[in-house]
Amino acid sequence: MNNHLIKILNSVVNKEQIEPQELELRDLCLICNSKLADSNLYKEFRVCNKCNFHYSISARNRINLLSDEDSFEEFNQSLTSIDPISFSSNTSYKERLIKDQNRTGLSEAVITGKCSIDGNQVILIVLDFGFMGGTISSVVGEKVALGFERASKLKLPVISIISSGGSRFQEGILSLMQMAKTTIAYQNHSSKNLPFISILTNPATGQAFASFANLADIILAEPGSIIGFSPVRHLQSESKSENPDINTAESHFENGMIDAIVERKDQKKIIGTLLDLLTTEYKLESKTKHSAAPIKTKQTDGWQSIQISRHDSRPSSIDYILRILNDFIEIHGDKYYSDDKSVIVGIGHLGSQTAVIIGQDRKRGNDGNTSPEGFRKAQRGINLANKFNLPLITLVDTSGPNSNESTEQRGLGHSIATTISKMIAVDVPSISVIIGEGGNSGALAIGVSDKILMMENAIYTVISPENAAEIMYQDKNKVKEVSQSLKITAQDCLDLGIIDTVIPEPSGGAHTNPDEAARQLRRYLLKELAHLYSISKRRRLKSRYKRFRKVGEYSSSFKISLNKEITSIQKTILEKMKRFSENKED
Repeated sequence: MNNHLIKILNSVVNKEQIEPQELELRDLCLICNSKLADSNLYKEFRVCNKCNFHYSISARNRINLLSDEDSFEEFNQSLTSIDPISFSSNTSYKERLIKDQNRTGLSEAVITGKCSIDGNQVILIVLDFGFMGGTISSVVGEKVALGFERASKLKLPVISIISSGGSRFQEGILSLMQMAKTTIAYQNHSSKNLPFISILTNPATGQAFASFANLADIILAEPGSIIGFSPVRHLQSESKSENPDINTAESHFENGMIDAIVERKDQKKIIGTLLDLLTTEYKLESKTKHSAAPIKTKQTDGWQSIQISRHDSRPSSIDYILRILNDFIEIHGDKYYSDDKSVIVGIGHLGSQTAVIIGQDRKRGNDGNTSPEGFRKAQRGINLANKFNLPLITLVDTSGPNSNESTEQRGLGHSIATTISKMIAVDVPSISVIIGEGGNSGALAIGVSDKILMMENAIYTVISPENAAEIMYQDKNKVKEVSQSLKITAQDCLDLGIIDTVIPEPSGGAHTNPDEAARQLRRYLLKELAHLYSISKRRRLKSRYKRFRKVGEYSSSFKISLNKEITSIQKTILEKMKRFSENKED
């Protein structure tokens, strides 16, 4: 690691200020020594065009990069810190404050104000590492809290940009208490279902990281940023490695703690898109109060459906998502342990309506088997839909949960149970679509919705056909025979009342024409969503309760299914008797 960079990181650990020349334009990159003078990327964004190192910039510069031109209006600028506990050291606290105020032109380590980002009105909270390391004083906590309160009053989203070295120890326990103050202000803002987005920059550590910044609905980070609660020096002393790669943006992303790493030049676009999605006021309307009518599809046998549903070229969740949604932005991680890449969670526009989508993707890891982290990640999507009153769509395609000793220790059963519970309790309209293989509880966990659709060649089963064959015949090769008995096809599920509609696929299966399959899926989703919005919330929730409460009852639908089965058996017997009679006459 370059000595110059070590100096900067140590200044974070020691909570020292960076000298002014550290933030000025440079001739050579301190990481790769490439020439910066002719780089437009460096001149505009302070990013090396060769190694992509993101240099520290002031709060004022960040505001200029993020906000629409001439739209920023600062408030509470006159609030300044005092020496509340008469802190004693070699250099007085008051002298350090005055020195940093004169050097930076700031009254404190945070700037708050109102602005627009791509036309969306927001409240900005921007910490400045150049002012006493961006540490959290009583005044910083007060300005952050006032920012949230003003956003709550004006019903505006909050965007925070965090560049902080931790606590202002010169203010003692008063500094620590700002974690509670900023958190309670955030909580009041969140209770009004307003968006909060955080951008973590280099560095984002200590109090700010472990309070309001980490409570954001969406958390972004700049590449290479040092982020985390513990100081770098502490991690170095505890780790056997000289440079432990723990508190970096990349490691936090890998461990499911942040949603995305976004380069500085792309931040305004991403924030603008997120604001468009989370603050939309458009809702789908239906010209009719009827749901999409069930269609009669060509009856396929279980074995044929299994083969088509598992075809290597069959469209996966991400294939459908990118075809049916506009402005799709994916979020990552469960905020506890890791990011299950086989579960996709994000938001995007379905027609004019913003929707939250959760998809299981067999092509992105674990063979589609969902881990506890995947279920907890799905719960984040459910919570987003609930908070922002957005419809929830789930795409089911898994052979089941990822069951092993490790996942059991990480709470597999609890994660499945709580996901089912959240799905059933969600206030917003919800639709689930089995697009491939719906395998037991892994599929059910995100498949309990107001409307359940199923692609024509998908399957839905309590147990894998192979395991069923082994249990019934002690022979996995008997899967073809077992697949008929399990009643796993889309038409079977429609006859049993498990699903509401079968979505037709192109001849031969969705893999023969993914664009046409996606068109049909989008068409049915729009119809069902419009229908769900045409009925009252009370009626919709009551209908959902009845639907799952009555599953398996000896109802009229069960009688119909049973009669069909009896008729089929009778027909088979009559055909065999006829052939026997004909053979006897010959």
